[in-house]
Amino acid sequence: MRVLHAVTLHSPTHAFGGPVRVALNLSKGLRARGHEARIVALGDGFEGALPTEVEGVPAELFQARRFAPLGFSGITSPALLAGAGRLVRDADVVHVHLARDLVTLPFALAALRAGRPLVLQTHGMVDPSGRLLAKVLDALAVRRVLRGASAVLYLTEHERAALDEVAGPPGLERTTRLVNGVPAQPQGPGHPGGAPHILYAARLQARKRPRDFVAAVPEILRHHPDATFTIAGPDEGELAPVRALIEELGLKGTVSVPGSLSGPAMLDTLREATVYVLPAVDEPFPMSVLESLSVGTPVVITGSNGLAKDVSRAGAGRVVEGPEELAPAVRELLDPPAHHTAATAAAKLAAESFSMDAVVDTLLTVYDTAVERGAGAAGER
Repeated sequence: MRVLHAVTLHSPTHAFGGPVRVALNLSKGLRARGHEARIVALGDGFEGALPTEVEGVPAELFQARRFAPLGFSGITSPALLAGAGRLVRDADVVHVHLARDLVTLPFALAALRAGRPLVLQTHGMVDPSGRLLAKVLDALAVRRVLRGASAVLYLTEHERAALDEVAGPPGLERTTRLVNGVPAQPQGPGHPGGAPHILYAARLQARKRPRDFVAAVPEILRHHPDATFTIAGPDEGELAPVRALIEELGLKGTVSVPGSLSGPAMLDTLREATVYVLPAVDEPFPMSVLESLSVGTPVVITGSNGLAKDVSRAGAGRVVEGPEELAPAVRELLDPPAHHTAATAAAKLAAESFSMDAVVDTLLTVYDTAVERGAGAAGER
């Protein structure tokens, strides 16, 4: 089966975050089963020519051009838009990681026009919004592709309800829950016994709360003065405030801010960390947390995280309700017996509940059903 994954942007800094990681993991899983999976996206930030593959997955990348100061919604490529019809016609299934932007929406519309089975996965990026641009895009395209898709994938019931609201009455019928999966990974060393290393690795964005991480450092240092801390990820407005807080708290030699990590470097850094902390609120299903679990590194996350119940139930880390609880939660996990228990539970949770094999099994069933139904059946009605 030829599967085309369309996602907004791939860059060396992994600026678009989780959706690209999901698209790559799914493509790798499909290719391991003998299917021809590839990705198409904008590319930006590369020196020289854009790559033709990403982590072994064939990729067709188009140089990003900014047309409006609207974040990811304001970038596209005339060449990509012109080539969308050709690319979807060469696929048996078009899997679009949908956002309200000028990349994924045109690909979804092109799939419907070409009569190709269309599978949408929104990663929590399409929800009810009062913003004018969102309302315009919903009226022009979003509702049409949601209703016309052969299948819509969702992570949580909250996301499912949000998509129903965006699509409008009577809601969506062809939906399937698909969790994010992670490939099996070598485990970390367990509790190192030496200086603990506490890691934050996500976009430096207000909702991710990197400053809450920094604010927790002094309390952890009072009990573990040899601990080191890393804040890694692309800047989305929080880098300057993070650096300012590090300076204010006298943590310049203790907290490193190395910038973004590549996919392999991310896994290596997670594997070497003692505890992974993501203070983000309303995080649907973060890949960084899944990757941390997969290498056996316990996590500290908030109760609004989509993985909170799984982590709490399995004992794979700690779930907190406010920033003041971050430091005590990390300190608990730095106790060697508690760390060993949580690390073992983390690896078991990833292997049993979020394995890539199980996710690809579900996805292939979705694809087979979409092909049988006929391409974009409702798309042109």
